[in-house]
Amino acid sequence: MAQTANPSFDSRLFRDVTGRFATGVTVISFMREGAPAGMTVNAFMSVSLAPPLVLVSVRRESSFNDHVRVGSRYGVNILAEDQQHLGSEFSAPFRPDREVAFSMHEGTPLLENSLAHLLARVVDIRLAGDHLLHLAEVESLMLGKEAKPLIFFTGRYKQIDAHEPSMQWSALDGW
Repeated sequence: MAQTANPSFDSRLFRDVTGRFATGVTVISFMREGAPAGMTVNAFMSVSLAPPLVLVSVRRESSFNDHVRVGSRYGVNILAEDQQHLGSEFSAPFRPDREVAFSMHEGTPLLENSLAHLLARVVDIRLAGDHLLHLAEVESLMLGKEAKPLIFFTGRYKQIDAHEPSMQWSALDGW
């Protein structure tokens, strides 16, 4: 698909606008040359329940694409707010000497103490502009610890404070 540059399009404004969409933070874990590796991703989403599919959007230049292909497995580690250091750690270039606690599940590394984990096998990879979309079928699900999630909003990690609702609505209220 040929890409045509629109000189009037403001890519900085596009980033600012889409940055107003709060997302959770995940580390996508995979095997890299026989060692556990990971990459921080907030462009993750569920796609389908039947079959159970998830999608990760990755820059075309990312070395992740050299290691994860159709048929490969990756782990999705949903981070808690006390794991912000892991989000920062896996945003940096790969270092084989990283000291991070991984546990192996069916040959795929997963980060310990995350909120939840998905283990998925890539079924398709599609080009989408300057990114590749890795569509994967979920093979395993695991709930982790109970904690607040790590949130990414306006280009920064955020913490949320959940409050109990002041009113409760019922079907009798007309809603």
